[in-house]
Amino acid sequence: MKSLSNFDSKFRFVIVASKRAKELLKGAKPRIKAKSRNPIRIAQSEARMGLIDYDIIKSRGEEVRGEEEPVLLAEDAAPELEEEQDDLEKDVPSGKDEEEEEEAEEKDEELEEEEEAEGEGEEEEEEEEEEEEGRD
Repeated sequence: MKSLSNFDSKFRFVIVASKRAKELLKGAKPRIKAKSRNPIRIAQSEARMGLIDYDIIKSRGEEVRGEEEPVLLAEDAAPELEEEQDDLEKDVPSGKDEEEEEEAEEKDEELEEEEEAEGEGEEEEEEEEEEEEGRD
């Protein structure tokens, strides 16, 4: 690639030349006389000669915003986080009454007993199958 003194980067050159080539494809008149009829080559030559005007528009993300909140380091943040956690635990009700909690515990115990009973039944079946296999 030859001198790109009009452009701050080769990427900008490519973007400007490609937009100009699209204009040429849509029927715009070339600004130079060139040997080639290829609109891409014509657009590149026009860009190298500085015949294409363009503006760089800043995106919204590049705008400078106000001061941001200070970032806490781990050493500084630990006591504050513990205080916030304690405050949250005090302020937030558990959401269950004592009766509901007892009922939930009872249901959990019943489920555990049922699972144990099922496990014992499966063991007995396995023992019976082993005995039958031994007989065969």
